[in-house]
This record gives sequence, C-alpha cells and structure tokens, in this order.
Amino acid sequence: MVLTRRFLYLALGLSAVVVVFPDPATLLGCALILVLLAAVDMVLAGSPRSVRVERVPTTAVRLGQPTTASTVLHHSGARALRGQVKDGWQPSAGARSPISPIQLAPGRSGADSETAPPGASRRIDTALRPTRRGDLHSEHLSLRSIGPLGLAGRQVVHRVRHTQRVLPPFHSRRHLPSKLQRLRELDGATAVQIRGAGHEFDSLRDYVRGDDVRSIDWRATARRQSSQGQHLVVRTWRPERDRRVILALDSSRTSAVRIEDEPRLDSGIEAALLLGALAAGAGDRVDCFSFDRGISSQARSGMRGDLLHQMAEAMSVVQPRLVEADFSQLPGQIRSISSQRSLLVVLTSLDSGSLEEGLLPVLPALTQRHLVVLAAVRDPELDRRAQARETAGEVYRAAAAERALIEKEALRRQLASLGIEVVEATPHQLPPQLADTYIRLKASGRL
Repeated sequence: MVLTRRFLYLALGLSAVVVVFPDPATLLGCALILVLLAAVDMVLAGSPRSVRVERVPTTAVRLGQPTTASTVLHHSGARALRGQVKDGWQPSAGARSPISPIQLAPGRSGADSETAPPGASRRIDTALRPTRRGDLHSEHLSLRSIGPLGLAGRQVVHRVRHTQRVLPPFHSRRHLPSKLQRLRELDGATAVQIRGAGHEFDSLRDYVRGDDVRSIDWRATARRQSSQGQHLVVRTWRPERDRRVILALDSSRTSAVRIEDEPRLDSGIEAALLLGALAAGAGDRVDCFSFDRGISSQARSGMRGDLLHQMAEAMSVVQPRLVEADFSQLPGQIRSISSQRSLLVVLTSLDSGSLEEGLLPVLPALTQRHLVVLAAVRDPELDRRAQARETAGEVYRAAAAERALIEKEALRRQLASLGIEVVEATPHQLPPQLADTYIRLKASGRL
C-alpha cells in the first residue's frame, strides 16, 4: 500500500476538525474515515501485478552519445490502471526523468500485443546519456497504481533486466585519416615516395629529382630508349602487407590509476583502437586481447564483421581489476595467436616495481621472435609537481616527482637496450604517437 500527497492533505484537513472539536469520538471518526477511504481507493486501483513488462532490445552507443531505452507495458487486468512507472537505471546511465506517468485501459487476460484492446499497452521511453562505458543495467521496473480518489494505491517491482552497452568514445578517430594518408604515401598511391618504404616491389616510373639513385633500374633504363635520349627508370617499393600486429592491453591494478580525470585503461583503449584501425587499413592482421591474471576479452581481424567494431565491443566490458598482472602468460598467449614474427604492442604502465618483477623476465622470450613496443601513459602531474618549488611542501613533492622521473628514464634505457621501442605520452598524445611509431617501423622495413 502506498499513500499520496492528497491523502496527506486530507489528513491535515481532518486534523483541523479535531482541533475545533477536541473529542475522542471526533478523533476516532476522522481516523476511520481516512482508513476507509484509503482502503477503498487501494481496492479500486488497477492491479500492477497484471502488467507484463517487455524490454525492447537496445543497440550499442559510444560513450557520451544520447540514446533511448524503451519498455512496453501490457495490461491484462479488469480495471484501468493509472499511476507512475520508474525504471531502475544505475546513476552512470544518466537517465533523464526516470519517473513517467502512465495510464492503461482494461485489458484481456492472455491477450497479446495484436489482440489487446486499444490503450491496454503503453511504450515508455527513457532518455539516457551514459557517463561510463561497459554494460549498464536496469535491474527492475517499479509500477505504482493509484486509485480513482488519488489517496492510495498499490506498488509492485517487476524484476525484468534491461541492458545498454556503451562503447569507448574513440576520440582519437580524428587522427585516422591523416595516418591512413601517410600509409598511402608509403604504398606509392600518391606521388610522394619515402626512402626505405618496405621491400616489396611495386612498380617502375621515371626518375625525378630527389629519388634515391640506388633505386635506379639500369636494365629497364636500357630498354627504354627514345629519340630524345635515355630516361632513367627507378623502382618503387611498398611496405610489406599481411603482417601480424598483436595488441596486449594490461587491465590490472595499474590501469585503474586516473590520469587527467581518465583511467589509464581508457587511454590505452583509445590508443589500441587507433592502432588497430590503422593496421587493418594497411592490410595487416590485427589481434587484440586484454589481460590481468588471465585473458578477459579478445578480438581479431579474422572474425566476421568490422574489426574496429569488434575491438570496441570487446574492450567496452573490460574494467580494471585490483590484482597484479601475470605477465608470464604473455609468451604462451602470443604463441597461440601466431608463430610468425609479429609486432607486439603491450599497453601498460612504466611502473618500475610491476615491470621489473613481472614483464622484464619474460621480455627476452618475446624479443627473440617479435618486435616489441611498450606503450604507456605519462602523467603530466609529475612534470607540474617537479616544477613547483615555492613552498616547503612543494619542494618535497618536487623531489618525489624528480625521483619518479629518474626511475622511469632508467627503465626506458633498460628497455631500449633489449631492443624494445618505448612510447610514453600524455593521454591525448599517446594514440597518435603510437600510430606514428607503427608507421615509422613499417617505413623502415622492420615490420
């Protein structure tokens, strides 16, 4: 049983009668009137248990984009139902006006949506603007039925789950056209030729000023004779295609650190999406997985559908876990994906403690067969604290920041000595810098 504001106003009005006529009989009579009216109103209210809740399937949206979650209510009770309905979305779903008024006409028991009387079904749309990626849920829907007097009613909670998947925002998509243009230049699709761009023969063309003289094809030049003289002919090369690019995303405790109001894991996802789309556009095969104590999600270019959408779907449900990463599983996982030489990109943090104990021991086994790139998010707060030295507290914080920067630089030199490329940048700069590293490795023929 639920009571409304109208019941409260009626109770206040009857209390004024009790004040004017302060008698026990008057008090008892007013109380009986309230109870009787509330009971009659509750009995005459439509039964919320006779309502069947049907959730309309949702489509995935990117973080920050508005969407609508729809629910259809089918009423089969004998009395009309008038009241309110509230969808129980979690706060990160950003539901606007989750409480909606509802009015359903009497229905027929067992009637479906096609044979039900008009007005016996109602579609409820809830506007959502998610603030967090992943699977957002509404575990229940509360339905309140109010009687014809508007004093009391009945309420039932229907346990019918509704799910909305929110994909990563992929803000770094704006860098994709320019990076693909550079790849087309490497492929020789434009007039620009980059020195050392791969080892696969592409075509022959006339020599122009600035071309590498080592690319001159003397046999083709000898065959191309004309009345005006001899024309030099050069060979053009293109980067190798159908190479393997493996993206390993660390989702352990270090990925939960917030840098510039964004988890480190989300910055790694942005970088992985840009690099995956770029490598797929270059004709390479891309495999992506996240790991902590085990493999949590995977996506690969051999699956059906668009690779970028597959990666976004797989990474949308990845959340940081407060456990230590088990880097010892990486060699076995890489072997199960590919036995050929691949570009392995590990998106983790340059935390000296976790790397020295976890990743460094397995790096020799990885670098023997693969080209390894370690990508990490750089915290700009360290640089800001290292510069602020006005007060005594700031001096101590600057000393701690300097020590952390020195340890990171020493770790970078140690990784470079093992032949590992290290890309460290702020959250917004990491995706384009990692993409530039991939293009540079492809242009130099190392991939």
